[in-house]
Amino acid sequence: MKAAVVASFASPPRYAEFETPVPAPTETLVEVRAAAVTQLARIFASGKHFAAPKPPFVPGTDGVGVVEGKRMYFAFPRAPVGSMAEVVAVERRYTVSVPDDVDDVTAAAASNPGMAAWCGLTRRARFVRGESVLVNGAAGISGRMAIQVAKYLGARRVVATARNPNVESELRALGADSLIVLAQSQTELTAAFRRELREHGVDVVLDFLYGNSAEAFLSACVGPALGEAEPRLRFVQIGTLAGPNITLPAMVLRSSGLELLGSGLGALSHEELVKNIGEFLAAYRAGGFRIETETASLRDVEAAWTRQTAARLVLTL
Repeated sequence: MKAAVVASFASPPRYAEFETPVPAPTETLVEVRAAAVTQLARIFASGKHFAAPKPPFVPGTDGVGVVEGKRMYFAFPRAPVGSMAEVVAVERRYTVSVPDDVDDVTAAAASNPGMAAWCGLTRRARFVRGESVLVNGAAGISGRMAIQVAKYLGARRVVATARNPNVESELRALGADSLIVLAQSQTELTAAFRRELREHGVDVVLDFLYGNSAEAFLSACVGPALGEAEPRLRFVQIGTLAGPNITLPAMVLRSSGLELLGSGLGALSHEELVKNIGEFLAAYRAGGFRIETETASLRDVEAAWTRQTAARLVLTL
């Protein structure tokens, strides 16, 4: 079969022959139609993920394909054949139906960012309609989807953060009520977060950045010690685009209602993640969710891999 093959961590995947997988008793074969080039797929293909197999292998953690005539979303195909191949072997419990009103490319593109927001809010934070959500890193693909999901689930207020103030109108069009610009001093940023907390309140943070902005927000959580307990605040860590580490003073935990959580592989089982993606896809049209996509044929993977684009790149078969 044909696939995008990682022959070396030093070069992009190439369109080449790869051995067709043979399914185990609990697996099914999926004829792949679309697979998104996610950040996780890129990290695997570069060898920077601890679980990356040795070359040669096929990258990709999820996609959309056909199983026995039915369109299905699938995830976690068995290594070394990832989702960027004509045929993959997947555990049956890691597949879920794609609604008729969601096309292959959209489902492949939206599932990963949709899962991040949907699981972060509904499963990890146990979000309740009417609560306020702050999306740290809202200008990226996942952050933009998080704004939309939070509004659909009933957030009374959605606060976005981004480095570039020029994206404010775009983020407001997606449902953001306010923007905090990250391109300011740490002292100014902490003060901006503190004003949001004191004037409007924040119940849940979906953090796609970590690094300095997360430190500024956590510093802002320290209460004034007026004799009343600080309100509960769930900080859900999802991505590390601004850095993998922060400094967290003990005082922040002792003087706030802060709860630190994570959402991703390990925080939830593979089966639960796939189930949540099914819920998200079922709500896609009703929620009016939007995602910008670009497509490239699988055979053009080598050239497409290094393409600079703000949209979600999807390989099609």
